[in-house]
Amino acid sequence: MTNRICHIEIDEKGLARPTPEIEQERRVAVYDLLEENSFGLPVRDGKAILPGPYRLHLAIREGRLVFGITAEDETPVGEFHLSLGPFRQVVKDYFQICESYFDAVKRLPPSQIEAIDMARRGIHNEGARVLQERLEGKADVDTDTARRLFTLICVLHWG
Repeated sequence: MTNRICHIEIDEKGLARPTPEIEQERRVAVYDLLEENSFGLPVRDGKAILPGPYRLHLAIREGRLVFGITAEDETPVGEFHLSLGPFRQVVKDYFQICESYFDAVKRLPPSQIEAIDMARRGIHNEGARVLQERLEGKADVDTDTARRLFTLICVLHWG
C-alpha cells in the first residue's frame, strides 16, 4: 500500500526529557503507527503529489506543529504547519487523565482502572478528531492513524 507512513522521526530539539511512562506511550504509538496506518496526500493546487510510502518528520517550531514529509527515498514531498492552539486543552486533559491512569494502575482495583481508561480513550478520540479536522486538505488519515499521531503530538507537547 502506498498511502502510508513507512518511517517516523521525532525532532526532540528543545523538548523536555519524557518520563518513562511518556516514553513508553511514544514507543507504542510509533510501533503501532508503522505497523498499520493510512496516510495519503491529496492533490494540491491541481498538482499530483509523489506517491508514498512516506517518511514523516514531526517537530515543534515557533509554537507550531510541523509535518515534514519525504518519499521513501527521502525526496522532499512537502511540509505543513499546524497551530498548536486547537490541541492545547485536549492535550492538557489527556495528560491529566494519563497521570490518573498511571497512578490508578499502581493502587486501584480493575473496575476503577477500567473507568479511568474509558475516559482516557474518550479524550484520545477527541484529540484524534481535532487532528483529522486540522489535517483536512493537507493529509488524509483514518481514525486509528489520527489516534497514534495524536499520541505523538502529546509527546512533543510534554514539558
